[in-house]
Amino acid sequence: MGLFLLLPVAVILFSAFRRTDRVRDPVTQQFVGRTSFTGENVTRTFTGIYRTSLLNSVELSALTAVVAGVVGVLLAHAVLTSRSGVLRQVVTAAAAVMANFGGIPLAFLFIATIGNAGTLTALLQDHLGVSVQDDLHLRLTTVGGICVVYLYFLIPLMVLVVTPALEGLKPQWAEAAGNLGASRRQYWRLVAGPVLLPTFLGSLLLLFCSAFSAYATANALVGQSFPLVPTQIANVLSGNVLSGQENLGAALALDMVVVVVPLTLLYLALQRRTTRWLA
Repeated sequence: MGLFLLLPVAVILFSAFRRTDRVRDPVTQQFVGRTSFTGENVTRTFTGIYRTSLLNSVELSALTAVVAGVVGVLLAHAVLTSRSGVLRQVVTAAAAVMANFGGIPLAFLFIATIGNAGTLTALLQDHLGVSVQDDLHLRLTTVGGICVVYLYFLIPLMVLVVTPALEGLKPQWAEAAGNLGASRRQYWRLVAGPVLLPTFLGSLLLLFCSAFSAYATANALVGQSFPLVPTQIANVLSGNVLSGQENLGAALALDMVVVVVPLTLLYLALQRRTTRWLA
């Protein structure tokens, strides 16, 4: 905890408010670095392209988290209620693989499939006269295109997270509700729904944080054409920054910490509440 979480956060916090200027030493007449502390770095992250990247990251993460959460719950429930044990094993194994498949290989997969010269793009255009970009309005460099790519690993992650909670629903609850005259819809609305709600909300937070921190996939897909906070941090660390703004990347990272830490604490609180019911 100290080495791999608290210390890096402390370094980010220290660097975010630090500014280094090159000044001429009056004795040696050589340029030396002078360190001072200021809030300019943090303030600058809420202006211009950096403010746009923060808004884009929040919007993209929230949208993909909600869509992946709803689809993942429905898929997990369909698999668990299926009579096929093979289907459940296949879906679980596929979800475990796809949830950890990301980065540059995932970006290349979609570029080679539905990119401007992708395989599926060419097949639809040549044989059906359908344009992926003009008719289906699917471009990998837009919010919708990035969402499609992110859902590839967020939906399987949701399936893995919510499946244990669905399995924890006791059959006796449904039987008791039925004996008392409740319909299937009433059971889900009044019994199963409230029990699963903390898990569902906690899973949404987990999906949000996962999408919010994703870097390699978005960078390979859109680069700087669709600014996101992780890509802006990489841009600063690569040296593409003005003099005196070397610690701007740390300030951007601090913005991410401020967003993620409260969500993580809320996720842990929801998980503890869920454990009481589904233990």
